[in-house]
Amino acid sequence: MLIGILSDTHGLLRPTVLEALRGCDQLLHAGDVGDRDILRRLEEIAPLTAIGGNTDVGTDLASLPTTAMGDLGDLRFHMVHRREDIPPAWSPTSSLIVFGHSHRPELEWHGRCLWLNPGACGRRRFHLPLTIAKVRILPGERLIPEIHSVEDL
Repeated sequence: MLIGILSDTHGLLRPTVLEALRGCDQLLHAGDVGDRDILRRLEEIAPLTAIGGNTDVGTDLASLPTTAMGDLGDLRFHMVHRREDIPPAWSPTSSLIVFGHSHRPELEWHGRCLWLNPGACGRRRFHLPLTIAKVRILPGERLIPEIHSVEDL
């Protein structure tokens, strides 16, 4: 199973992001979506779980949940927009915790739980690279995470 993970599109869904996500079995968007049409376009690629971020408040995206959890095959995931809002109880019960907000890609193992920030792939901010993440789930509940550049060439 291949999971595509993105965050912080801020109203811009680049063609390079769409291309990079093709072939994924499931998509996760960790907030600051910026435009409901982005969710529609992502749903055309694969089933999507999305949450709202701090910039989605007060918009038509305010109805998005602030957290999400679910299963990716036999593995449990949780998602929240800001790392500092991750409840301590999530790590022991999850294989994957997804967050965004900082625009900095991160991969960090907490025991058997992977904490992952895919970085940002929408409007450039803070002179950081434009990135998404992919996580391949292999037999035996193995996670293989990768950060991918989606810079326009």
